Amino acid sequence: MEDRWLSVDEIGDYLGIKRDTVYKWIAEKEMPAHRVGRFWKFKTKEVDSWVRQGNAGDGSGDTEPSKS
Repeated sequence: MEDRWLSVDEIGDYLGIKRDTVYKWIAEKEMPAHRVGRFWKFKTKEVDSWVRQGNAGDGSGDTEPSKS
């Protein structure tokens, strides 16, 4: 996958979280996001690094169930 900008829905799908959680993480956990007009955009490398640093974890179980 090329390093393109992802939307809120795409980054949510990528991480397996809800759209509302993405917005919450931007506001409360300083998730790496870039404002482009009225839209939020994300680079997977930045988000991956942020997750690996443990910034996404809070134990609230706010993830969507896996689709198997």
